[in-house]
Amino acid sequence: MNNKTIPNSEMIINPDGSIFHLHLHPQQLTDRIILCGDPGRVDMIASFFDTKEFEVASREFHTIGGTYKGKPIMALSHGIGPDNMDIVINELDALANINFKTRQVKDTHRTLTMVRIGTSGALQPELKLGTPVIAEKALGFDGVLNFYAGRNAVADIDFEHAFCNAVKWNRLWAKPYVVDADAELVARIGGNDMVRGNTISAVGFYGPQGRELRLQLAHPQLNSLIEKFSYKGRKITNYEMESAPLQGFAKMLGHKAMTVCSIIANRNNHEATPNYKTAIYDLIATVIDRI
Repeated sequence: MNNKTIPNSEMIINPDGSIFHLHLHPQQLTDRIILCGDPGRVDMIASFFDTKEFEVASREFHTIGGTYKGKPIMALSHGIGPDNMDIVINELDALANINFKTRQVKDTHRTLTMVRIGTSGALQPELKLGTPVIAEKALGFDGVLNFYAGRNAVADIDFEHAFCNAVKWNRLWAKPYVVDADAELVARIGGNDMVRGNTISAVGFYGPQGRELRLQLAHPQLNSLIEKFSYKGRKITNYEMESAPLQGFAKMLGHKAMTVCSIIANRNNHEATPNYKTAIYDLIATVIDRI
């Protein structure tokens, strides 16, 4: 594996020596990374840094690197959707574990610690707005992990089968996959003040999460079946769009990753608040201190 030379077409390096989409250089990479969807939220995260060493913006990917309490750290936006995680995690791993000059995998593996801070919609009535929920188990509805060998080795196959049977999963859709967050990271970041959840990473915001505007749903009962489903006594807690591929790619590539989301809507109670920035700010303060 380490003797394989990766062709130019498979790993594109920009003329300035940076990785194709993120436009980051290997020497800029830090071992601790806080991820978020919104490029504008990177500035909020970086406001906690003691120093800011660099800033890079390309498309939806916005990165600020610096230090917090004397340790290097980065804030990076991944945009919206599970497909973006395929780009972001593969490119971060390339920066860490591929020699850009020889285009070969390095002999020594470098492990990254990645925590995604996001927003989410709750599926259970007891989850109040502003509650931080960790995706201890994440269910990917996108299917992106299914394109990679070793997918089953990192997935909870029994959970997948039980879920598909219970919700009458449509065979036209991608097969769901279930991946655990890094256990040590969950314990460290979550402490005793965050909910441990089973989180769905949807492939879209409207129909794939059961929202109906002008287009009718193919499976109108899906959300009600999801709300009733439980596995080993634990129910599905919330919807978002990126935790499953993040945790799946991290496990396959030998990194530590998890997602924690602030609840900004409750689908069961039909409640929502657009004024969620205070809760996100407080969540960032907690995560950056524990990462």
